[in-house]
Amino acid sequence: MSAQLAGSVLDISPVIPVVVLGDAGEAAPLAGALARGGIGIVEVTLRSPAALEGVRRIRAEVPEITVGAGTVTGAAQVGEAVDAGAQFLVSPGSTPALLDAMAACPVPYLAGTSTVSEMLEVLDRGATEMKFFPAEASGGLDYLMSVAGPLPHARFCPTGGISAQNAPRYLAAANVGCVGGSWLTPADAVTAGDWQRIERLAAEAAQLG
Repeated sequence: MSAQLAGSVLDISPVIPVVVLGDAGEAAPLAGALARGGIGIVEVTLRSPAALEGVRRIRAEVPEITVGAGTVTGAAQVGEAVDAGAQFLVSPGSTPALLDAMAACPVPYLAGTSTVSEMLEVLDRGATEMKFFPAEASGGLDYLMSVAGPLPHARFCPTGGISAQNAPRYLAAANVGCVGGSWLTPADAVTAGDWQRIERLAAEAAQLG
């Protein structure tokens, strides 16, 4: 099951919540809370056995939110994620084989980059939108502002070390479309089923854009 998005992944919400699911049963209630708070997108990372089933449940039960698969690290995962219903893909880094697989799939992707060379390789493949990871550890906003001159067509979703406190500074940069972060879905809130707290955090994040 695949789906085409009408616009850019980077323009759906100012923040892409990055989620690690411990149980697939958490997926739909969590996505519903994000949607009620005004966040229209969620990235389910492929870091747990519950991830692909979580993507399936979100697609089936919370169709108003765009769901993607993150931490895509190999070509095989590309097909698995798309078959589960992922509407976009996110990788932490880029290899030729992984870029080939994502470029050939029917959904948008944000390839992970942290160097100018990696950014150029993604641009060479015709993709202008990418992930900058790990953002803070790789030079942060100063780095992104430095690459804006030589790479004017590149747009980024910085992820890694992004918080409610520093997100507004990133979002003010011309080459940043949105940021990725896990602060909207704290592990203790997800485990406890505190969907009201997640809805409140989502509402606060939705106002950042």
